[in-house]
Amino acid sequence: MCDREGCDQPGDRPAPKSPNSPERWYFCEDHAAEYNRNWNYFEGLSAEEAAAREARERRDASGYADSKHYAWGGPGDGTRSRDEMRALAVLELESDADFDEIKAAWRRLAKANHPDVKPNDAAAAARFQSIQAAFEVLRKAEERRATA
Repeated sequence: MCDREGCDQPGDRPAPKSPNSPERWYFCEDHAAEYNRNWNYFEGLSAEEAAAREARERRDASGYADSKHYAWGGPGDGTRSRDEMRALAVLELESDADFDEIKAAWRRLAKANHPDVKPNDAAAAARFQSIQAAFEVLRKAEERRATA
């Protein structure tokens, strides 16, 4: 169970009780996020020690950045996540589709499967919902790319 007072969720997210301590709290996802938001990973370290630790952690994690072009062996050229690839498949598009093609496919499929066009068709309603969800995934990804 979550170590947060009054919480009855499963505590499956370990968090250190203090810096460099082997003792752990076990929180649910919400309380782990709250705990980590205020966590100072460099508490008790001098500026030199903090810089050395940050450099060591960046060095250890650099292998992930170096291998991002493999996209973990999935389809596409590595510029899209697995969720984006699934969303493109729902919209019946290729992995290199640009956002204008995505909007056109979304409009075409949404019009064809809209509940007002096909009333009392549960399959069309489910398809419409999946089309909407796929478009949201791709829209948010496009917004992230535009701000980056």
